[in-house]
Amino acid sequence: MSLALDLSGQTALVTGCKRGIGLAVCRTLAEAGADIIGVSASLEAQGSAAETAVRSAGRRFTARQCDFSDRDATLAFAGEMEQRGDISILVNNAGTIRRSPAAEHPLADWDHVQAVNCDAPFILTQALGRSMLVRGSGKIVFVASVLSFQGGINVPGYAASKGAIAQMVRAFANEWAARGINVNGIAPGYIATDNTAALQSDPDRTRALMQRIPVERWGSPEEIAEPIAFLCSDLARFIHGTILPADGGWLSR
Repeated sequence: MSLALDLSGQTALVTGCKRGIGLAVCRTLAEAGADIIGVSASLEAQGSAAETAVRSAGRRFTARQCDFSDRDATLAFAGEMEQRGDISILVNNAGTIRRSPAAEHPLADWDHVQAVNCDAPFILTQALGRSMLVRGSGKIVFVASVLSFQGGINVPGYAASKGAIAQMVRAFANEWAARGINVNGIAPGYIATDNTAALQSDPDRTRALMQRIPVERWGSPEEIAEPIAFLCSDLARFIHGTILPADGGWLSR
């Protein structure tokens, strides 16, 4: 058996592909040989950073827009993707965060975060999983968080949604592992992306975080994309229902 990470002939749907982890996932999967369908709420029809990265790797890129906070739009998009019948990899990366103390956390923020972080991944996985079940193969990776294991501070909606993602991974894996579909998750730690911009700009909070992280630095999107590519490959064929921390050692401290 070859130990090469080879995704040739695969088509991957990557949500939240415009920047950060999603952009890095598009680039990494394309470099491993996959064609990419990238989706984001405001993705450019042509000339996006994701398209440039994928085409530079010699692979095909399809750009799509979908607002995952809109249930009807998400259902319509999921149905369209299911009908394609050729998507063999799904990376549920799209996510959002709203920060405020638990006692003051607006219900509108709660609803928005649950729709994007929890409802949309379930809808997409259910729809694309049906076509994968027909073929008897497929790889699904959810982007969880270290807050799938911890409560966080001032992000009750986000922590709840990421806790739900961890359970969703296990639930889907329990039903689908024996039918040829690998469902797993990755739990990023503190990664330098737009979602952590508020923390990065707070020197006191950054100092406290770095003192807790054994590797003593922020992670990069590429350091999440690479293990995602592994989970999308046949090298991970016996891995099911796992949440893989990629956190610089945060959870071990």
